[in-house]
Amino acid sequence: MTAPLTGPGFGSYAPDDVTWLLKDLSRVDLEADVAAREQRIQAGLAHYAESLPVEYRPDAAYRELFDKVLAETSGRLARAVGTVTELLLAERGPNPTLVSLARAGTPIGILIRRWAQHHHGLSLPHYAVSIVRGRGIDAAALDHITARHDPASVVFVDGWTGKGAIARELSAALAEYAAAGGPALSDDLAVLADPGRCVRTYGTRDDFLIASACLNSTVSGLISRTVLNDTLIGPGEFHGAKFYADLAGEDVSETLIDAVCAEFGDRETAVADARRVMDSDRTPTWAGWASVELIRARYGISTVNFVKPGVGETTRVLLRRVPWKVLVREADAAEHAHIRMLAAARDVPVEEVPDLAYSCMGLIKDLP
Repeated sequence: MTAPLTGPGFGSYAPDDVTWLLKDLSRVDLEADVAAREQRIQAGLAHYAESLPVEYRPDAAYRELFDKVLAETSGRLARAVGTVTELLLAERGPNPTLVSLARAGTPIGILIRRWAQHHHGLSLPHYAVSIVRGRGIDAAALDHITARHDPASVVFVDGWTGKGAIARELSAALAEYAAAGGPALSDDLAVLADPGRCVRTYGTRDDFLIASACLNSTVSGLISRTVLNDTLIGPGEFHGAKFYADLAGEDVSETLIDAVCAEFGDRETAVADARRVMDSDRTPTWAGWASVELIRARYGISTVNFVKPGVGETTRVLLRRVPWKVLVREADAAEHAHIRMLAAARDVPVEEVPDLAYSCMGLIKDLP
């Protein structure tokens, strides 16, 4: 069995902010050229989780844009954190065990933990675990958590929903875990933003920019995306990841956390926001998935996996995939400034589509 990991030995977050249930693969050469990697994945010769894209290193202009985005959105992020935390505490009890889906969920889990600490005096346990599309969730990590905490207290956390692929993956994986003899765990995924309308627990359903989507490891504790490779991960071991200690000089992980925490408002406003969510119809409609299918058909795209909706997912396409084009609802929307900069740098066309269901979508190139 691999042992749990914490900073500063693994990652740049404080030890009490998150426990990483991951195997340290920092010394393994896993990065591949983005285009070559994409070609192997699309040809069915490799799974995306078996390797890593080369980490994007932001230049001074992009870093300056990140700082501007964070300053402009930290208040909105803080309000969404307050809403989803109060919603969780009201519906799931006063002592949830936070389990972030690494890595996009990790900063959000830390912010939820900080809100609970600031306004309720709680010190919630917080773990980060791996989930892989098409391969499921890390069962060894779930075993570790459920051996130490009441399974009914476990709450899974992510940053945002796109079309809902990870929400579906989580439901299927937890059903499989229970069928294999594990305890039944709630698949009620908690996110800051649910533009795809595929979860019940969220801070907002607006498709707005969550600043942690702008960067990769340098805004996520210097941790890579997770790796599931049979040559590196043995039976009973956690899924793996790398700690990019060499990027410490570019790390803004704590900068983001501190900026959002500084904007935490009063608890009464957050409780009122949470109450409005509870009183609304929160039934998932999966409208996001339907809109993705429409775009797939309109542009003759072979699979919905090549359509990435929402600000966060579009940013990811530009940072670590081979993009074909970007669709935006409004050509000059302020929240797309970083997307326009990344698209220009990679010579990716940006097309205005006024009837787009999301504020933007990233389309992955179908390679021959």
